[in-house]
Amino acid sequence: MSLSRTALAFLGLVTLVAPARAEGEVNLYTTREPGLIRPLLDAFTTASGVKVNTVFVDKGLAERIAAEGARSAADVAMTVDIGNLIELVDRDLAQPVRSPALEAAIPASLRDPEGRWFALSTRARVAYADPDLRDLAGLTYEDLADPKWKGKVCLRSGQHPYNTALIAAYLVKHGEAKTEAWLRGVKDNLARKAAGGDRDVARDIVADLCDVGLGNSYYVGLMRSGRGGPEQKKWGEGIQVVLPTFQGGGTHINVSGAVVAKNAPNRDNAVKLLEYLASDEAQGLYAKADYEYPVKPGVAADPLLAALGPLTVDTTPLVEIARNRKAASLLVDKVGFDR
Repeated sequence: MSLSRTALAFLGLVTLVAPARAEGEVNLYTTREPGLIRPLLDAFTTASGVKVNTVFVDKGLAERIAAEGARSAADVAMTVDIGNLIELVDRDLAQPVRSPALEAAIPASLRDPEGRWFALSTRARVAYADPDLRDLAGLTYEDLADPKWKGKVCLRSGQHPYNTALIAAYLVKHGEAKTEAWLRGVKDNLARKAAGGDRDVARDIVADLCDVGLGNSYYVGLMRSGRGGPEQKKWGEGIQVVLPTFQGGGTHINVSGAVVAKNAPNRDNAVKLLEYLASDEAQGLYAKADYEYPVKPGVAADPLLAALGPLTVDTTPLVEIARNRKAASLLVDKVGFDR
């Protein structure tokens, strides 16, 4: 359940009036709703004795920290989407961390080689489909532009970060001309205007408005578990889920992750928090609380995700995806994808 804006504002106010530097405390600025990550933070406090002060920043996390400058209370900045992590680095708002624990727990492809950002969980961009469809095991992202799907595809906005990241990955693999042609093909196949959210894609498939679409894997867990309510449970159970791949590649993933803020007043505690979030215990909690894939090898995904089948992660470097986000966004506008 989302916290009200009043409650979130109060949460931020409580943190801001506390001293920035405090023994046994750490200040977390996050775009993730506190309710989603609270079990992880409470477990960290229990294990370490370090209190976590949380500031929820709905939008403009980098702008907020930059505006606060050297006096910022932020120790850790946590966000979703590789583009948002890279932005913190590009704006010189993150500091490098050398931690054997983090380097042992997080694969090199999911962290900055200079230790300025770390992925803490991943989510796959999967296909939601009508359960009556057959022979979808080899579905590729490229297939969504095939005319056989004309009038049968549902998607959220192309400008949404989840889709922009996928389009950026397509750009890295295929180049601008082929990506533009693909986007035009997908747009021609839309059953409705690209809008709404990922769960709306499942809803519209169940309502027979379309046959196939894309959504993040963790929404499958949220819907099928019943945590979103009985209506969403019906949507989740009313679709089949396929792990599509790029031609000759794997399934596109994005990440949630964190950085240690450049001016962190409680740096040691910030590193302790990141190390805990990469531990077996916390990675297991990520899997259970948020239905995300753990980044640490050997930690099992929640059974609702494991049931989707083995995940073969695409090898396109996350940094390259982030670097191509602007170009992807420009192509979305060029083809009028959201109109």
